[in-house]
Amino acid sequence: MINIDPRNILASEFDYELPQEKIAKFPLNKRNLSKLLVYKNKKICEDVFSNIANYIPDNYLLVLNDTKVINARLEFYKDSGARIEIFCIEPHNPSEYSISFSQTKKCQWKCLVGNIKKWKNNFLSKKINLQNVEITLNAKLISNEKEFQIIEFEWNYHINFSEIIEKYGEIPIPPYLNRKPVASDKIRYQTVYSKIDGSVAAPTAGLHFTDNEFVELNKKNVSIDYLTLHVGAGTFIPLKNVKLGEHQMHTEHFQISLQLIKNLIKFYPKIIAVGTTSVRTLESLYYIGILLENNRKLEQISVNQWDAYNNKLKTEPLFALKSIKNYMLFNNLNELNASTSIMISPGYNFKFVLGLITNFHQPKSTLLALVTAMVGNNWKEIYDYALNNNFRFLSYGDSSILFSACP
Repeated sequence: MINIDPRNILASEFDYELPQEKIAKFPLNKRNLSKLLVYKNKKICEDVFSNIANYIPDNYLLVLNDTKVINARLEFYKDSGARIEIFCIEPHNPSEYSISFSQTKKCQWKCLVGNIKKWKNNFLSKKINLQNVEITLNAKLISNEKEFQIIEFEWNYHINFSEIIEKYGEIPIPPYLNRKPVASDKIRYQTVYSKIDGSVAAPTAGLHFTDNEFVELNKKNVSIDYLTLHVGAGTFIPLKNVKLGEHQMHTEHFQISLQLIKNLIKFYPKIIAVGTTSVRTLESLYYIGILLENNRKLEQISVNQWDAYNNKLKTEPLFALKSIKNYMLFNNLNELNASTSIMISPGYNFKFVLGLITNFHQPKSTLLALVTAMVGNNWKEIYDYALNNNFRFLSYGDSSILFSACP
């Protein structure tokens, strides 16, 4: 039973002092040699990530996010030399990721434009060389919305947009790294299992995995499955307001397979998520299941920020999963597309996730609020331990595995 209304929780509850020297500016040479903090039964110990399999019980299901970070930052220069940066957030027209990436003439994206005051002309143009052909890429400002701009990209050669940004774009490493991307970021700011283009930030909990960890997990009969949630720039937006209820969560799009739903039903409740993005997707399934229970023809499926705090919802988690399965079978769907802006914070009752693999997050962030929902006020002890024992923080930092209950 939820006893706390998260909307009244002060953002200061998730604050701590993070010295600049604790922020990892670059990854370690080897992914799986990052440190691992283990929190289980209200006790803390540490290890290295290459031993993660030792802390995941046999016959569990491990769920990872296989989204791939795109080269979302595009630079243009005016004749005056003024630099205009266009940061592609998500497709607008066409709005479906794979369709937008496959466009061969033009497409529109929701973007954040740096130095937009210098953009006074209708078009920005750039010559790029691709496949030994000089291509002109134009950017046109279609509209200036409250929180983003709609930009239309157009080019004069028959290649798709994914090739354009792959060649011309820049990997969008986090702003708090305070540096330009280097060549290695293109590899290291992706998980080894990244597959589906769409994110503008990496699901960083997965950056520590190598093939070796999956081999060891297989020996323990730990099943591996994937979902896809495209991480948006909103993941970096801090809790600026006094109360959580004043913070507007960003909407993120995700895709799940029928096979994942079947696996969740099979392994429930033995489920561990890799990353906060996986948690938010998995927990959103409960509310989607309720939504689809009596509506098998619903086309637009989304979870709102505060849906999770409706105390009148009594549906059992397994029933919600079966409702999704029945919806997908009824509509002949192998994949379900939906969106979520769910807020997970203290007072939230987890429906599916018993444990979480995650990095150490920024102060006053929604990510830390989610961690607090998992471990309670013990987050302070966990973070104090990490700060006092040379753990590296944020995207390229070290890892932790946190259990909400003893598996």
